[in-house]
Amino acid sequence: MAKSPETEHPVVAYGWGARDTSGVFSPFKISRRATGENDVQFKVLYCGVCHSDLHMAKNEWGFSQYPIVPGHEIVGVVTEVGAKVKKVKVGDKVGVGCLVGSCGDCGQCNSDLENYCPKQILTYSGVYTDGTITYGGYSNLMVAAEHFIIRWPENFPLDIGAPLLCAGITTYSPLRHFGLDKPGLSVGIVGLGGLGHVAVKFAKAFGTKVTVISTSLSKKKEAIEKLGADEFLVSRDPEQMQAAAGTLDGIIDTVSAVHPIVPLVSLLKPNGKLILVGAPEKPLELPVFPLIMGRKSISGSAIGGLKETQEMIDFAAKHNILPDVEMIPIDYLNTAMDRLLKSDVKYRFVIDIEKSLKPE
Repeated sequence: MAKSPETEHPVVAYGWGARDTSGVFSPFKISRRATGENDVQFKVLYCGVCHSDLHMAKNEWGFSQYPIVPGHEIVGVVTEVGAKVKKVKVGDKVGVGCLVGSCGDCGQCNSDLENYCPKQILTYSGVYTDGTITYGGYSNLMVAAEHFIIRWPENFPLDIGAPLLCAGITTYSPLRHFGLDKPGLSVGIVGLGGLGHVAVKFAKAFGTKVTVISTSLSKKKEAIEKLGADEFLVSRDPEQMQAAAGTLDGIIDTVSAVHPIVPLVSLLKPNGKLILVGAPEKPLELPVFPLIMGRKSISGSAIGGLKETQEMIDFAAKHNILPDVEMIPIDYLNTAMDRLLKSDVKYRFVIDIEKSLKPE
């Protein structure tokens, strides 16, 4: 008979989980593996709430495994290290993002692109090498292989910085990979939510001219005055969109709801790139003719490898790039998910695990 999540590993732990597709969270007992020779155990202090946590809790992408304990923007302090660990020591501040495993041997892993390894292991709702389900950071304790641990820079806030481990790398990586990190380029950011507001901050730090593209005029003041965007376009205004046609070198599209692509493609210069990082649950309509006529391209991008994630955190610390967050106790989680569904957060919830998560 299969062991329960509470007894399958020797180290007692606890968190909040969802037990079915209702996505309703409640206290949940789990266990963690003993710290192996290449493992790092750490006490979780804070964990960001990502939009994908909401999708996964309700199985909207079709591969969730229940019970599910989400959380892949996890930061804390090291409590134990394995005998062969060299990267960190007890007492160090660390983070874990979206991955806790990969094959380590394929072309992607050998190119520091573990995020594209066909055998990648997700931080939660994945299957670990021992056959058990992985549980994320809505919990008091984490154990992860040293390779998947991010060193946290000194004097860089853990609580506010936590969402960078997903929202940060998800936007930093495509800006870098697709060459949209050069001063003077014109970059569009679609959507001003958890991903979008961080994308604006990274794009500005790279020296680009940033245009925020949103359905909502109400976000204009915030985008320009607070986040530092140079321009603001209302995507539902045909006159504004027409006036801006052919002006952007690239666009990072962070929207995770179904939305029209054609108006965005029209904003691109010839050879321009539209990169999708939001993941709508239904297919988008792909226009071919506008792509052909300008040799334009549409691409996707998913998080980043561990080397690039460390690079991103160090860059963010150097340039003081931090998400805008709302701190919440863990018993507010269901309300937070309801608000997230309505985009009622500026711009990322972060759970104060240390202060609010108690053993039942």
